[in-house]
Amino acid sequence: MADEKKEATTDSASAPKKPTLFIALSVINMIIVLGVGVMIYLGKKKEASQPTIDDVIRGEHEAQQKDVPESDQFIGQMVPLETFLVNLAGSRGRALAKVNMELEVEGEQVLEEIEKRKPQIRDIIIILLSSKSYAQVEDKDGKEHLREEIRDTVNAFLTKGKIKRVYFTEFISN
Repeated sequence: MADEKKEATTDSASAPKKPTLFIALSVINMIIVLGVGVMIYLGKKKEASQPTIDDVIRGEHEAQQKDVPESDQFIGQMVPLETFLVNLAGSRGRALAKVNMELEVEGEQVLEEIEKRKPQIRDIIIILLSSKSYAQVEDKDGKEHLREEIRDTVNAFLTKGKIKRVYFTEFISN
């Protein structure tokens, strides 16, 4: 009889533990699911608040427009130059660059001087282009630096005015 009473108390004692354990696990599971949901929500909210590539491009364009004075937005007279085909430095003839460019100038005097000195200007540009390696001109920054270097070098050579900008109308390098 004592054994039966022991078994009866053991069964009755373990019976209430199962629903309590089940409820506790359910609550813990709900808390975890709620925590994951909150983390996903906050991540989406943060992602939405970060600027997209379109926002960055639009902002950079607006900043560039603000930095450029009104007088610099005016395009002067354009002087087209013939095609340049040069070997790039360090390539032993395996890497070539084909470049077409136009020079933006202000005033008739500079235009006339460039027309008269075109062979000398072409020589300067050929020397500059051929001194560059493929690695120096392959990306945007390299081309920008080359554009500024051409402008500055030719401007040092001119006496009646200055080149305002250099535009690459074709740039092929391999």
